[in-house]
Amino acid sequence: MSSIDIPSHQLLERILSLEIVRVTERAAVAAARLPIRGTIVIGEGERDEAPMLFIGEKVGRDTGPAMDIAVDPLEGTTLCAKNMPGAIATVALADGGTLLNAPDVYMEKIAIGPGYQKGVVDLDASAEENVASLAKAKGVKATGITALILDRPRHADMIAAVRKTGAAVTLITDGDVAGVIHTADPEDTGIDIYMGIGGAPEGVLAAAALRCIGGQMQGRLVLDTEEKRQRATHMGIKDLRKKYTMEEMVSGDCLFAATGVTNGSMLKGVKFHPEVIETETVVMRSATGTVRWIRAEHREHGKFYLG
Repeated sequence: MSSIDIPSHQLLERILSLEIVRVTERAAVAAARLPIRGTIVIGEGERDEAPMLFIGEKVGRDTGPAMDIAVDPLEGTTLCAKNMPGAIATVALADGGTLLNAPDVYMEKIAIGPGYQKGVVDLDASAEENVASLAKAKGVKATGITALILDRPRHADMIAAVRKTGAAVTLITDGDVAGVIHTADPEDTGIDIYMGIGGAPEGVLAAAALRCIGGQMQGRLVLDTEEKRQRATHMGIKDLRKKYTMEEMVSGDCLFAATGVTNGSMLKGVKFHPEVIETETVVMRSATGTVRWIRAEHREHGKFYLG
């Protein structure tokens, strides 16, 4: 039987677009190992060395084109532990060397959806300035803007500043990957802008998703100790105060997938039935802007290693 050669530039779309779904489906049901080739650039932390997940770990069969992999098997750990809405399993794949190799530290973030001129919001502007600029670009008053912010003491001043403008604030306890994604469809989600400080790994994953569906995002690593600065330098980061654009965090073609673990505003959670396990997954590709929603019924439970 003759083989069919697939050009490397089509590999993401034609082979991995469904394989990536299987990864997050399995991670959502149980802590399945990643059946994907590449290098983990966002994982469980460069110091943890969790098997198959730590930053720098090589995965796959060591054949085919080099790929960067960013993974968060459980984004929203507290949400899952408390059976609260919004826990997801996420993964992003991209051409080798195109994902920001971010250390496991905090990141300042700001994100909005598509349809706006570049530079409408900026990480270095105040919360009041960003709300006013976005409201002007949207053609509404500040009262027509809703900001999504993680409910943390460190954001108290930012929350107060946004509310002072008349804009609404929606607070979340966890899950800022989904939070950034919500900005891409404000008519449905009611969210116009995401701002605040969260995890850098989640920032890169969120940038990958937004790169697929459109929008703007900026991030800056929070390197507030010498140990963090040394870790960043060791990972090849030269400008420790660099303000990264979305395109700098994810500079090449990428795929992003997320599977719901608990029910949330973006995805339904895993449902167990006597004969069937139900999952819901979204998978996106940046080169085409394609977004696929996949509701699956799994009758072969053995593939999830539940025994």
